[in-house]
Amino acid sequence: MKKVLLSLSIVTLLMSCNNTTEEINTIAPATYNFERNGTSSVSFDGQTTRIKMGDEFAKSLSKSSTETLASLNGKFDHTAGENNFENAALNMSSKNIRSKVAASTDFFSSNSTDAAAIKADFDFWISAQVNEVFPKWNDVASAGNAGQIQEAGGGAIRYVNAKGLEYNQAIVKGLIGGLMVDQILNNYLSTSVLDEATNIADNDGNVLESGKNYTAMEHKWDEAFGYLYGNEVDAAAPVLNMDNFLNKYLARVEADLDFVEISKEIYNAFKLGRAAIVAKDYITRDAQAEILREKISEIVAIRAVYYLQQGKNNLQTDKGGAFHDLSEGFGFIYSLQFTRKPNSNAPYFTKTEVDGFINTLMTGNGFWDVSSTTLDEMANTITAKFKFTVAQAGS
Repeated sequence: MKKVLLSLSIVTLLMSCNNTTEEINTIAPATYNFERNGTSSVSFDGQTTRIKMGDEFAKSLSKSSTETLASLNGKFDHTAGENNFENAALNMSSKNIRSKVAASTDFFSSNSTDAAAIKADFDFWISAQVNEVFPKWNDVASAGNAGQIQEAGGGAIRYVNAKGLEYNQAIVKGLIGGLMVDQILNNYLSTSVLDEATNIADNDGNVLESGKNYTAMEHKWDEAFGYLYGNEVDAAAPVLNMDNFLNKYLARVEADLDFVEISKEIYNAFKLGRAAIVAKDYITRDAQAEILREKISEIVAIRAVYYLQQGKNNLQTDKGGAFHDLSEGFGFIYSLQFTRKPNSNAPYFTKTEVDGFINTLMTGNGFWDVSSTTLDEMANTITAKFKFTVAQAGS
């Protein structure tokens, strides 16, 4: 029996008598805190940067009096040195949002057609926000006409296109799937990325990246972690609701008593998977990746169903509220194509299926015409592929 001591974790190596097999029992640390030689080996600065860019971009989508197509595109497809952001550090960064949309190794490296079409959707929504919605900012929306619509009881004013869709909601919720979920599930947790080139041998031999305190494999796992927790004040003690993207909506799902353990399950899987990499325990690592694929996919699906049901409930009495809910639902439905069924190389819903949902929602005058029956049918179709019910997700 050989024992290896890890920072804040214990790994026991049980060798068979003939030394031909090895079982590794990996125990996760209390928090996502990993060190080498007394210094943290965790790094996800690039993910934090893109989340912060995304937060500024999201807010700017509603600034009709100051933002232009050029300024919004600059935030979406930033070039290092351009003054696109209020945060000067972001302006100096070579990172941007657009380059990582629909850019995962598993789903899009050999599917440039879909990747280009998805990027084109975001480009169109940004352009349409400026060209269709901004000019009608002070007009009252109606079927076939863009403008503003107020939620019942003197509530928030929403700004919609001619079909009742808020482009800003489509963009932000679409980025949850197209950027965060796709990069986590289909890129950084992929064996094709984790085990690329000499990554296994280097990890086994504790060969570090040049000038860094981590192996390539450790860093890839951390980058997946960063797309969910990268904007936390302390990622070793996440509080959630710290950005406008996946972190925020994990908090929303966690707040539903039907899904109260989901944030713990996700955080624990990230911790154990990272500890397994340190322990060279790739079986446990891969098992945690499958848990993350299931649970993070559930966040997208639960919120898609939630907004479809909330929109349905408000459709007859509060069109402003209903259209806002349905716009958020539109974005989460769009994000379904980036989910990942465990132990597979396939999303829960294909791009063709998602395009079908979107076309159904936008038929005719869109949200002005959509029926409660259609919204229920869509919600039922989504939940049929998951382990929760419409009643659980929709409340």
